[in-house]
Amino acid sequence: MKPRRQPRLPRKPDNFPAGQVFDRWNAEQLRRHGREFEQCHFIGGDFAGADLSNLLFVDCLFERCNLASASLAGTSLQNVAFDACKLSGVQFTACRDMLFGVHFDQCQMPYTSFYGRKMPATRFRGCLLTEADFASADLTAAVFHECRLAGALFDNTQLTSADFTTATDFHIDPELNRVHRARFALAGLPGLLGKYELGIE
Repeated sequence: MKPRRQPRLPRKPDNFPAGQVFDRWNAEQLRRHGREFEQCHFIGGDFAGADLSNLLFVDCLFERCNLASASLAGTSLQNVAFDACKLSGVQFTACRDMLFGVHFDQCQMPYTSFYGRKMPATRFRGCLLTEADFASADLTAAVFHECRLAGALFDNTQLTSADFTTATDFHIDPELNRVHRARFALAGLPGLLGKYELGIE
């Protein structure tokens, strides 16, 4: 029997045609431009609390943008990256399922929700994920590199082959989540075995 191939995200978008780089846009400018965005680079945009529902983003990068509490209901994120963005309270669970793929680097993401999202191989790098909701999500082979996960909810979450070796402050119950072949550092064992009240030295 052949070993199961690990899921892979498409390459993080980093190539944008001339005229597809938008500096300090707001939601009104975004809406005036249209409803479909492909290979676009948004820098320093302020979309906090904005209605960004039912839009399509393909191979796009949001860099240093504020999307706190923005609505993404019915929005399609197909290979979209967020770099140094504010994303607090964003309900990614409301996005369209088809071809959903995201990357996160150095983002502030407290109270975000990924409930029930299928997002294997997703990379979170240097993100603050306080109180984030990952219940019932598929995070097969996901990586939480140097992420803080205080209060993050993992319940019936698929964490097979996920990497938590550099993550901190997480609490994951192995009896309530699928953690086969997931990776943890020795320093992270209290977050994995905390309910058993073991003395780990």
